Amino acid sequence: MPTFTSKKYLPSTLQDTIGARYRRTLSRHPFLLFGLPFIGTILAGSFFLTPATALRYERHDRKIQRMSQEEAMGLGKDKRKVDMNEEYYRLAAKDLDSWEQKRIKRFKGEPDGIL
Repeated sequence: MPTFTSKKYLPSTLQDTIGARYRRTLSRHPFLLFGLPFIGTILAGSFFLTPATALRYERHDRKIQRMSQEEAMGLGKDKRKVDMNEEYYRLAAKDLDSWEQKRIKRFKGEPDGIL
């Protein structure tokens, strides 16, 4: 005769509590009673936290002021205005026919592209 019995001892007051019943059924259906609520909690938290995160980023965006194109280019009120047509004609007026191609020095051992 064995010294210890294979039956677990549970006092009669603990056999019918909610926790005891949950623990007994958890061993039979672990995903249904633990995994599914866990995944459901994560998904619900994701859906509830999305609007809060959006509010956070909208509030941050309101703090940052948008710069106009002139401010981004560093032009103030006293600087001259830049006109694209004027800049084009100013650059086109330069003598582009008398340019000369110059090679830069290469490091030792670097191929220079001459065949």
